[in-house]
Amino acid sequence: MSTVILGAGPAGLTAAYELGKAGRTCTVVESDPAYVGGISRTVQWRGNRFDIGGHRFFSKNGEIEALWREILPEDVLEVPRLSRIYYEGKFYDYPLKPRNALRNLGLGRSFLCGMSYLYRRMRPIRPEVSFKDWVTNRFGDRLFATFFETYTEKVWGMRCDEISADWAAQRIKGLSLMKAALAMFKPSGDSIKTLIDRFRYPRLGPGQMWETCTERVRGMGSTVDMDRRVVRIERGEGAERVICRDGDGAEHVYPCREVISSMPLRELVEAMDPAPPDAVLAAARSLRYRDYLLVAVHVNRKDCFPDNWIYIHDPGVKMGRIQNFRNWSEAMVADPETSVLGLEYFCFEGDELWDADDADLIARGKRELAQLGLVDAAEIGDGTVVRMPKAYPIYDDGYRDAVATIRDWLRAEVPNVAPAGRNGMHKYNNQDHSMMAALLSARNLLGTDDRDPWKVNTDAEYHEEASAADDQAGRAVPSAIRTTT
Repeated sequence: MSTVILGAGPAGLTAAYELGKAGRTCTVVESDPAYVGGISRTVQWRGNRFDIGGHRFFSKNGEIEALWREILPEDVLEVPRLSRIYYEGKFYDYPLKPRNALRNLGLGRSFLCGMSYLYRRMRPIRPEVSFKDWVTNRFGDRLFATFFETYTEKVWGMRCDEISADWAAQRIKGLSLMKAALAMFKPSGDSIKTLIDRFRYPRLGPGQMWETCTERVRGMGSTVDMDRRVVRIERGEGAERVICRDGDGAEHVYPCREVISSMPLRELVEAMDPAPPDAVLAAARSLRYRDYLLVAVHVNRKDCFPDNWIYIHDPGVKMGRIQNFRNWSEAMVADPETSVLGLEYFCFEGDELWDADDADLIARGKRELAQLGLVDAAEIGDGTVVRMPKAYPIYDDGYRDAVATIRDWLRAEVPNVAPAGRNGMHKYNNQDHSMMAALLSARNLLGTDDRDPWKVNTDAEYHEEASAADDQAGRAVPSAIRTTT
């Protein structure tokens, strides 16, 4: 019996690779019939390649940086980063730069924004309960509505007055309009620095990293089985049996000593047989996810815009972000005289967007792209749709207690099942943090490292800009307002 790893995303494949380097074989089971890499896959369509959201290879963890180079030592580009906010037909630098913002807003609106800011400084909202309260107190009502409200609500499907102020305090730590304005006059050599003006990127997309890793894992003697959806995990004394079903309905049985699971934590608990206690099941079923779909459209133009991606703050469209894949790597586009744009929509599985026909979604994407004026409607060709369920674990009011309940039960009753990765641990990790947790899980099994994988990225913060002394990692995600009775 060998170790079984559930999921061939960055966490699962990293764990398999680490075990293989130590001479331990394993079996990786992946539900997707074609792609490895999870949300970091690269989808192919008519010779074009595109990401599920865009994935930069940048980490402050030297071990992860070294691991990326080890897996894919060549065919990696260094890409200049440009991302901007699109609002009312104008581009705003991101991270925000006061000179650019003032120029785009104009003197009149800039004056009103300034007055709105001064008003809130004199009459702040108290108590400061919601995300809206926190941002409004530091930027004023007008700048909140321009640069924070629309995009936040698109991404998370929650109103800003329903999101906790705690998240804003963590996500926009130490920032205020006054600090941003004063930054314009500081010399370039001060302690504020942009951490990721450039980043590395596999020439054929992030999937190239994980496709190569899969080949290396197989070369070490391990197995990666595609089209294997976990339906049951039969628990025994010191041994498990993972039962999977393929697309044709056939069952596949994998006896094992240990399991490293990057499948969604909710689904892991629900697959356990015998079932866990009711309280653990209830905790698992309370976990929520935000889902994602990408509409990729072919554009008969080489240079659409210079950005890698654009945040769409315009409330008149549902689109949240646009990826320009040729600006990540020209090899992502089959025809060098054309472009493929990825139009990103955030949704919930089963809602109107998620259930829409592909043809309707492509038509919506074309219509909204033309409406924004970024591309002429006559230049937009056909497209395709990719749906990614459970792309983002949601940090709502009860998630922390739910995860703790599940984690305590696993440690006490099923210690040979180790969660890893973003959905496996219900932690909104970046790729590098998912990989680090998987490395520790694998080393725990090997007995070479006793550090706790759950403590990777405990601060859950990520800043596009930070002081030179900061040591922050991860990304904060919103939690619902806590109510008291």
